Amino acid sequence: MSSTVGKVIRCKAAVAWEAGKPLVIEQVEVAPPQAMEVRVKILITALCHTDVYFWETKGQTPVFPRIFGHEAAGIVESIGEGVTELKPGDHVLPIFTGECKECQHCKSEESNMCDLLRINTDRGVMLNDGKSRFSINGKPIYHFLGTSTFSEYTVVHVGCLAKINPAAPLDKVCILSCGLGATLNVAKPQKGSSVAIFGLGAVGLAAAEGARIAGASRIIGVDLNPSRFQQAKNFGVTEFVNPKDYDKVLIEMTGGGVDRSVECSGSFRAMISAFECVHDGWGVAVLVGVPNKDDAFKTHPMNFLNERTLKGTFFGNYKPRTDIPNVVEMYMRKELELEKFITHDVSLSEINKSFDYMLQGESLRGIIRMDA
Repeated sequence: MSSTVGKVIRCKAAVAWEAGKPLVIEQVEVAPPQAMEVRVKILITALCHTDVYFWETKGQTPVFPRIFGHEAAGIVESIGEGVTELKPGDHVLPIFTGECKECQHCKSEESNMCDLLRINTDRGVMLNDGKSRFSINGKPIYHFLGTSTFSEYTVVHVGCLAKINPAAPLDKVCILSCGLGATLNVAKPQKGSSVAIFGLGAVGLAAAEGARIAGASRIIGVDLNPSRFQQAKNFGVTEFVNPKDYDKVLIEMTGGGVDRSVECSGSFRAMISAFECVHDGWGVAVLVGVPNKDDAFKTHPMNFLNERTLKGTFFGNYKPRTDIPNVVEMYMRKELELEKFITHDVSLSEINKSFDYMLQGESLRGIIRMDA
C-alpha cells in the first residue's frame, strides 16, 4: 500500500446520485488524507437502517450525490499530518461519531458527545477544509457521517477511527452498534433483573444481547411484528408482548413494573410506555430510537416524583477510540455473540440487494464485501 501514499486512489464505490434511487457502482477518485485524517482501505462494510433512513431522505439529508455507509472494518492505508495513534497496516473500525480527546465531553467520564466530531448528518465534507475527498472527473461526491464506507477507500478524521485487535474477524466486528451499550452502559441492569426491550429490530436485539450479557433473568420483547419473536429468542429474549397490550400487561406480569426498559423503535408512544412501565422507586428507562421531529414526549410529573428515571443515549455512551476496542475484545473472549446478527452477505456490486432485504424486513445486518 506504500506506493499509493500521497497520491489520488481510483477505486470502486456505490454512489447515491439521488434520494431513494438505486446506488450505482462508479469509479471514484479518493484524495490523500489531510491533517488529522486517515485514508482507510475498506474490506467489509455493513448496511444499517440509518443508511436507509437518510438515503430515503426521511432524515432530510439534502446533499447528493453521496457515498453512504458507516459500519465497516478496514486497514489504514496512509495517515495525514498530526496523526500519531495510527500507522499504515493498523486494523480499524470507522465510527459515525468521534472522540477528539480534548473537549469537555471527551474528558468527561459521563459523556461521549464530542464537541468537534459529534454526529452530523447534513455535512458532506471534511472538517479540515470544508471539501470532499471523493470526486468523479472533478465533480465532488459528498461524505456521509464522516465515514462513507460504501467505497473501497475512504478518508476519515482520526477521531472517528477505533484501532482494534488485528486478530479480530473484520466481517464480524464491523457490525457493532449502539443497542449493546444502551443496555450495558446506560440502563445497567443488575444480575437477575427484568428488562423490557421495545422494538426487536437490529438495535433492539443488540439491546437484548446486552441484557443477556448483564445476566437479566427476564428479557421481555415488545414488538408489533409477531414474526420477530422466534428470532429474538436467540438473543436472550424470554417473553413477548404485543404493543396493543403492553401498558398494563408489563406492570402486571412483573409485579409493579420492569427494572429496566430500553426503547429502540423510535415511536414516541413506545417511548412513553417504556418509561411508564418501569417500577417506581428504582426503574430506569433508556431511549435509543430516533423520533420524528414533531413528536412530543408527555407523561405525568408524578412518574418522576415516584422515582422513575428517564435517560437518553447516543451510540450507547461508547467513546469510540477508548471503548470500542474493548467491545471487540468482549467478542474475542466469546462474551458477545455477533454472528447471529448477520442475515445477508453480498458483494459491493450487489449492494442494492442489501437495501432490498432491509426494506422488506428480511435483514438485521447485511454485510458487504469489497473483494467479492
